[in-house]
Amino acid sequence: MANFLLLLLFLININTSKKNFLSFSEQTKNLGKNEPIYKLVLIRHGQSSFNQENLFTGWTDVELTKTGIEEANAAGEILKKNFYKFDICYTSTLKRSIKTSFIILDKLNQLYIPIIKDFHLNERHYGAIQGLNKKETSLKYGKDLVYKWRRSYSIPPPKLDKDDIRNPANSEQYKNVNKTELPLTESLEDTVKRVIPYFDKEIIPEIKNGKNVLVVAHGNSIRGLIKFFDKLSDEEIVNVDIPNAVPLIYEFNEKFETIKRYYLGNKDEIENKINKIKKLEKQVDNN
Repeated sequence: MANFLLLLLFLININTSKKNFLSFSEQTKNLGKNEPIYKLVLIRHGQSSFNQENLFTGWTDVELTKTGIEEANAAGEILKKNFYKFDICYTSTLKRSIKTSFIILDKLNQLYIPIIKDFHLNERHYGAIQGLNKKETSLKYGKDLVYKWRRSYSIPPPKLDKDDIRNPANSEQYKNVNKTELPLTESLEDTVKRVIPYFDKEIIPEIKNGKNVLVVAHGNSIRGLIKFFDKLSDEEIVNVDIPNAVPLIYEFNEKFETIKRYYLGNKDEIENKINKIKKLEKQVDNN
């Protein structure tokens, strides 16, 4: 009887729908494509000041809040508890993700490893609505239009003017980047097109060479990776919400196909974090 129940649970895991992969009614999903060979850890930065104030953050270089620092420490603690060791860390050029990676690696006593900072892992650029309050933006432009900017896959917000202070081409931070690569606005589709080639060229070879890789990035850049790993449709990926500073573990087979994915931590606490994001987003949508 016990063997029958184990077999039944295994079959249920294999047939789980991708649409619900972040639902913690089923925290761990094994897709049944041979044994895992490679592992990757993805973490969204801790709460930022703009997250707290419900503003469109994008490439605005804002600080972590006290809560964000606590979240990053908690992420480091759970990784330490589970004996994670890293050889290299990739993060964006934005300090909320950089500081999150520092806090996590410090907790693990692994600050000595290389930390690669690259704008390809930056958050989605929100163009002319970057830095604006989400509810106020909805009132100004109309909730239907703002909903399309926020939740469609391919429709970007209005572009910044080239002389706008928010244009990354005008920032010292990106002085060594080819200006043609710096956006004035982005859709989620644009973000995916920025993130995936970089991941494919720079990060996958490190993983395949046996390196233990940590990626600390942002909600939309991580969405891009999830879409790539799990072959989600354009409609599915826009409904995926990423909680702050919760390690998301991916395991891959030798063909770099997803075998297993799961969040590391307390199931109820993680589900509550995701539900809070969904509730906040729904409030903006219904404003």
